[in-house]
Formats: sequence, structure tokens, C-alpha cells
Amino acid sequence: MAEGDAKHPLPPSASKSEDLLRRARAGEDHALERLFARYLPRLRRWAHRRVPLWARDAADTDDLVQDALVGTLKRLDYFEPQRDGALIGYLRRSLINRVRDQFRAAARRPRAVPLDDEHPDTGDSPLAVAAGHEDRMRYQRALNRLKAADRLAIVARLDLGYSYEQLALLLNKPTPEAARQAVRRALSRLAEEMQRD
Repeated sequence: MAEGDAKHPLPPSASKSEDLLRRARAGEDHALERLFARYLPRLRRWAHRRVPLWARDAADTDDLVQDALVGTLKRLDYFEPQRDGALIGYLRRSLINRVRDQFRAAARRPRAVPLDDEHPDTGDSPLAVAAGHEDRMRYQRALNRLKAADRLAIVARLDLGYSYEQLALLLNKPTPEAARQAVRRALSRLAEEMQRD
């Protein structure tokens, strides 16, 4: 779409996001369309490969980007930019939240495992299952006493099998190494709590 057309001429200052934001808040549909057109390609590039194949369902990355952008632009009245680039930051935060939701939804879906009728069950004995249950309850009680951030780090890593790259996004850490350190510290605190049981 061009900067303006005969039906909706745009002054040169309208190319700035702040001006488009102001006009969109005033109810100008054309300005809202321009904001959408301006940020959709940027967010697509930014989101490329952030949602791994295992976390995708019918919604692919483009759908997530578009949903995040549409949802955010509908709530523009609640957004107050404090600096240059605040809108793209706000849009990225909304997209990160959508990606996290996708991770959580994918983790809740059970994995398909084919049944094998030719081999007997080699699982644990009833005694081992009972002992495991007791250990699991001890683990759960200790986990519940931890701070929410520590619980999230442990559950995402141990129970859901997130990689450190995914954990960095989920825990809002700058690097996978920072996420690994956060998990290590959380596990140390968990061990201390389990000793108290």
C-alpha cells in the first residue's frame, strides 16, 4: 500500500508510527490498516522459527503473528508509548505471550505412542509404583513451597522437557545459559525443601 492515495491522502508526518497510532485511536480505519501493514512484516521476520515444529498445531507462526497484532491493535486505547520504539516492543511482548501459550498448549497434548501387543509390560512392580508415588508426593510438596518462578523453571525443564532456549523465552532470561543457571538454582532450592520433608 502506498503512503497515501487519492481517497486517503497522508501527510508526510503520517508515516511515523506515533502519528498513525494517534490517528488510529481517533477511529481512523486507514491509519489502523497502515499500522498493521507496517508491523506485520517486521513481526513475521522476528518470529521466524521461534515456534518449533513440535509446538505447532493448525496455527502456524504467521497465524500467531497476525493474531497477536490484531489483538494488540484492538487494545490501542490502553497503550501509552513512553519512548521511541515502544509500540514495536509492545507488539513483540504480545507475540512472546502468544508463543508461550503455544508452548503450553503443545505440552498439554499427549504424544501419540503406538501400542505393541507382542511384548509384555516391563513396567515397575506395584511396590516400585507405591514408592515412586510417595517420592512424587514429597517432590510435589517441596515444589509447592518454592517461589512461582522456581516452580515454573523446574516444571518446564523436568516435567515438560523444554530446552534451555525455550526456557530463556519462557522465563524471560537473556540467554539459554541464564535459563540453565536459573534452573540449577531452582533445583538446589527444591533439594533443600525435599530434605525438610
